[in-house]
Amino acid sequence: MKVAVSSMGSGLNSQVSPVFGRCPYFVIVDIEGKEIRSEKSIENAAMMQSGGAGIMAAQLVANENVGAVISVAIGPRAFAVLQQLGIKIFTAVPGTVEENVKMMIENKLKEVSAPAPMGFGMGRGFGRGGFGFGRGRGWQ
Repeated sequence: MKVAVSSMGSGLNSQVSPVFGRCPYFVIVDIEGKEIRSEKSIENAAMMQSGGAGIMAAQLVANENVGAVISVAIGPRAFAVLQQLGIKIFTAVPGTVEENVKMMIENKLKEVSAPAPMGFGMGRGFGRGGFGFGRGRGWQ
């Protein structure tokens, strides 16, 4: 079975990316039995898309004939595409691509049945400062 892992770089020793659609690379790992047989890294062309990155990334990994995806967070549209294609989705843990693949082989990763909440892992939010409405003194 082939597995696509969202990654910060190329190769098995790269750290897993916190996002799916805009991750820099996908590492495609071919598993036979309980062993890693081969791997290849592909750049994620969807990373710089202004919109639809998740859908494009899902199609990119589907074109590699993967049976599973390992990622920290997958948005609702990408999730729907992967699910429709019968590709299993597993939640990654902090660490390398290789560590996560081995955990999946050992059934230690959680299979996901719902997409990540919007904005998860994307650095969005207003912070403590609110919307920036100041209380200046105006003209004096």
